[in-house]
This record gives sequence, structure tokens and C-alpha cells, in this order.
Amino acid sequence: MTYAPTRPNRLILMLLFALTVLAAPLRAADRDRIDAFLTTTGFDVALDSIAFASASAPDMLGMEPNSFGADWTRITEEVFDTEVMHGIAVDILSQTLSDEALNHAVEFYASDLGQRLVVAENASHMIEDDTAKQEEGTALVAEMVEDGAARLEIIKRMNRAVDSGDTALRALQEIQLRFLLAAAASGVIELQADPEDMRAMLKRNEGAMRRALQASALAGAAYTYQDFSDADLEDYTVALEQPLMQEVYQLLNAVQYEIMANRFEILAAEMADLHPMQDI
Repeated sequence: MTYAPTRPNRLILMLLFALTVLAAPLRAADRDRIDAFLTTTGFDVALDSIAFASASAPDMLGMEPNSFGADWTRITEEVFDTEVMHGIAVDILSQTLSDEALNHAVEFYASDLGQRLVVAENASHMIEDDTAKQEEGTALVAEMVEDGAARLEIIKRMNRAVDSGDTALRALQEIQLRFLLAAAASGVIELQADPEDMRAMLKRNEGAMRRALQASALAGAAYTYQDFSDADLEDYTVALEQPLMQEVYQLLNAVQYEIMANRFEILAAEMADLHPMQDI
């Protein structure tokens, strides 16, 4: 699965929960079925890969990666504990994911194509340093552009199906803001701008961030699915565009981003004991 708040992301979760409740007689799935769902779809591995995001924490604060001393690895492993993140995901999904949506997603991902996709996506998620992946993916995209390959449009359409509403952009903006505010509250940094000014700055940089995210997603998909045929990717895209699959992805994206933001806020509190205050 291709997946990662603040008030906006919490609002997404609340709205999704409300819609699920209003969609009676659908009911939320039980925890055991959610566990099986996470494994079958590969979302459990996507959750585990959130831990890699901790490497970006010093950069977001304008600090060097080695600024926080020998305890950095221990702290990040504790904060981004995979069992804790898995438990949060199960708690949310068991209250919000309808049986119909769960069954629809499991039926696809349990198929031959679905399981081949999960294997490829899991392997891609667990590449800790994705620089090489991005470089290889970018080269593949360049080849498609040069050849005028129809595959490029299929991948773009697939990426739109996964994130059709700028969810990733909004989430990353909010994750960054929540982290900075939590770091300031913990005394790790001293902010020279208020939250509204920071939001305005993020808004000004929105175009560049959107282009960067789209380019990264395109390169990532080109790399991840390079061994799949155009027909396979077309079938996958059609499956992703189905309303029930859209429901699943909207919810999984919201869950992933909320967990990431929550973990970064906790990390900010833990960092207070690792490094002196710094202006930002």
C-alpha cells in the first residue's frame, strides 16, 4: 500500500468516523480482523516504516543529526516503537473501518496480483535510506518520458487514486508545524514566529512542496512497480479507483499521518533532555 496532524487530520478522522456511523447497517470491524487486514494489505509494514521518519527530525529543527548525543537512537526506538504504532492503528481502525470496506480491500489484496503488489510494496517501504530508490525511480521516469510510454500516465493516475485530495501535502505541513510547536513547548527550540505566521510560510511554499511530493511519488512508484506489466498496473489503478477502496485509502492515510504526527510530538518532548535550546 502507498501511504503518513493536527486539527485538520483529526477532523478527517472524525468525519470518516461520522460517515461510517451514518452508513448503517455497516459496523466497525473487530480487532482480530483488523490485524489480519493489516497483514494482508501490507499496511502493517507501512506503519513500521514510519520509524524511518525520525531521521528527518533534526533537519526540521535546523540541527545536525548528531546534535542529540548517544541517546538519540534509544529515544527514537522507544518513541517509534512498532508495537505501539500498530496498537494505535488497530484502535482507530477497529472503530472506523466498515466490514464492507475491509472485505473489499482484503479480497483484492488476497488475490494473486494483490499479494505480488504487497510483496513489492513491503520491500520498498523497508528501504531505510531511499536516496538510491529515488534516483533509480527518477531514471525510470525519464526513460518513460523519452519513450512516450503509456505506463507513465498509468502511474500518475494510480498515484492520484492513492492521494486524490492533496492529503499528503496537508499532512506533512501539519506534522511539521505540530513538531515545531511541541519542540518549542519542550524548550528544545525558541520560535521567532507565531503559529499563524508559520502556517503562512508553509502556505507560501506549498507549490514547491506539492511539486516535490508529486515527483517523489512518481519516482517511488516507478521503482516499486518496475517488475509489473502495464496491464497489472492498469488493473491495480482501476481497483484503487473503486469507491470502497477510496474509503479504505482515505482512512489509512489519515491514520498513518496522525500516528506520525503523534510520534513526532512525543519525540519533541523527549528531545528536551538531549539538547540545549536553539533559536529557529
